[in-house]
Amino acid sequence: MLPAVYLCVLLFLSLIFPLGSLLFPSKFNEKTASNSSVQNYYARANFKDLYFTGYTRKFMGQIDGYYYYTLNDDKCLIVLLSPNSCEMGLSHIEKINTTGEVMKNSSTLDTLFTNLSRDLSWSEDGVKETFYPFIFSEPDSTGIVTTLIRVFIIISSLVSIGLIAYSMICIAFPSMSFPIRRLLIFGKPNEILENAEEELSTLPQLATDDMFITQHYFIETSKYGVAIVPIDRIKWIYKYSTLHRFLGKHLKISYTLYITADKSINIRCPKNTITDIDGIIDYLSEANHDILIGFSEKNRQLVEGEEDIPDFLIKLRKFLLTKV
Repeated sequence: MLPAVYLCVLLFLSLIFPLGSLLFPSKFNEKTASNSSVQNYYARANFKDLYFTGYTRKFMGQIDGYYYYTLNDDKCLIVLLSPNSCEMGLSHIEKINTTGEVMKNSSTLDTLFTNLSRDLSWSEDGVKETFYPFIFSEPDSTGIVTTLIRVFIIISSLVSIGLIAYSMICIAFPSMSFPIRRLLIFGKPNEILENAEEELSTLPQLATDDMFITQHYFIETSKYGVAIVPIDRIKWIYKYSTLHRFLGKHLKISYTLYITADKSINIRCPKNTITDIDGIIDYLSEANHDILIGFSEKNRQLVEGEEDIPDFLIKLRKFLLTKV
């Protein structure tokens, strides 16, 4: 669910911000850039005969770009290069292949035109007619912030797609899902799943909104998780209450059922009513008399085998659990 929502949000943001060109820069073309209605986008370009204007751009007191110009179709284009690309301001660069952000209506460009008109003794309108109305900025495409955003989008998108693909596989083949593969410690997962499904479909012994008890299994199917546990493998069950507050006011109390089974399998069923949880605990305790009921340090030690832990560590853990 969340990966799909994330991809939809990312797709929506790509309609507002140039995320598509950030990941897949198009080939730069001056005429296309001039006629485009998009204010900012990313492109890859091959420039020839770049000449240093004598102007630089500073960020936090450090020079992060050098302004160059190049002639194309009787018009000049301003290209901002990073210090490494231009070797700290070479006067002439024969050719360079780079990726940059095409920026229109930039206040920096207006300032640069004003300075150029003063240095060249031209009118500002004459300078604007001679130059393209945008900047090709390499630092804004290859800077640390842009690079981190690009890497984050790529990795998060791949992870989201992978999770969606895994979810689709689990829907088609439930035995591939983690809750079912975890049943391996109890026996053959496919057989346990088939038996649980058959018992649940024929005659469930007890059912709440998202918790079910059949003759041999406890089953949880909620938005918080999915679990199947053989009743005879449950070792300890207890409930825990949570007081919900909003703006300092007590709104309600929700209850969480905790189940510990063999091989340190822990199941947490949050946000249930006390009636549902008490019914589950009562039924499980009757179905398996070996189950330890209720939270206590003695029960925890019996389940986890921590009799040899020093007393001060036991008291510390009890204190932390009480506070949490």
